[in-house]
Amino acid sequence: MKLTDLRWRASRPPIASTDDHDPPMKERTLDGFGTRLAELRQARGLSQDELATLLGVSRRVVAYYEAESAQPPGALLVDLARALRVSTDELLGVKAVSDKLSPKTARLLKRLQRIEELPPADQRAVLKLVDAMLDTRRRSAPPPRAKRKAS
Repeated sequence: MKLTDLRWRASRPPIASTDDHDPPMKERTLDGFGTRLAELRQARGLSQDELATLLGVSRRVVAYYEAESAQPPGALLVDLARALRVSTDELLGVKAVSDKLSPKTARLLKRLQRIEELPPADQRAVLKLVDAMLDTRRRSAPPPRAKRKAS
């Protein structure tokens, strides 16, 4: 490194403000991060315990980050984004979340995914039951009305 490089660096203004009223970088938080984290977790049909298990942390850690009092370290942000199936930009609120499922739909999808863990014979039995219920519902529903042509 040359002496001129050091002078150039020393003459540059600092990137962040060093005013007395600005909190230290460690204490700064993004507005709404905890609320967004909780909403994404719920939209994916996950409890705090389930998200904590996916992340390898305790439920208290998830609750702590959802409470707006702090934000997770960068490495955990990546794990959170993967567990919630969003980008880090979506998790941080830089971009809008692209797929929004209702919590009810997310819970249903999660339960259906758990069926994949069953042995093949049990999977077939569950699908037969679901198909039978849907057929019964379809047969008992009133027939659709024929559309009239406008005259």
